Amino acid sequence: MPDGRHHISSAVVAVRPGGLDGVIAALADFGNVEVHGADKGKIVVVIEGPSTGVLGDTLMRISALDGVIAANMVFEQVYTEEDEADGQRTDAA
Repeated sequence: MPDGRHHISSAVVAVRPGGLDGVIAALADFGNVEVHGADKGKIVVVIEGPSTGVLGDTLMRISALDGVIAANMVFEQVYTEEDEADGQRTDAA
């Protein structure tokens, strides 16, 4: 965390029929993306990075993948070094 912040976002990726496996395979090459579920043409991912800009850039790269119809950010959480030092959780869940 160079500036003391770490950003985590969830997103839903909608894929064309028959494109699910190809998009999941492509997402495996993203170093800051984890697939958490996929069914009926939708993929749920978590994106991590040092800034909102990195998350947005990653989401744009996902949107440009062959077979992707749309990629939409659902939630973003920012953690700071103070959050970790105080032992406090600031997540909504």
